Amino acid sequence: MSASPYNYRNLLEAVNGLRERGFNYDFKYEDSCLFCDKISEKFQASDLKITEYYRFEGMSDPEDSSVIYAIESNQGHKGIIIDAYGAYSDEHIAAFISNIEVID
Repeated sequence: MSASPYNYRNLLEAVNGLRERGFNYDFKYEDSCLFCDKISEKFQASDLKITEYYRFEGMSDPEDSSVIYAIESNQGHKGIIIDAYGAYSDEHIAAFISNIEVID
């Protein structure tokens, strides 16, 4: 998986930058798929592509380590999902994300 050329200093800056570029949906992991409340739609890994991702390390607390994924559905829905990484990551989200195609 490769990172994007955008350089964000923190998670909030990444969220705002992605929102400005049209990633306006929030995805959450639910029942072995990603769900978007805004459109009440579920997506399988095969329905999605990761177009960018950014990883951030907490300055003083390892629990602040996070990764944000910019995801686009086959229908053109663009959104994000945020997870911790390392020991604090959600194993179900990580497994699901590993099955999504990454666009370089």
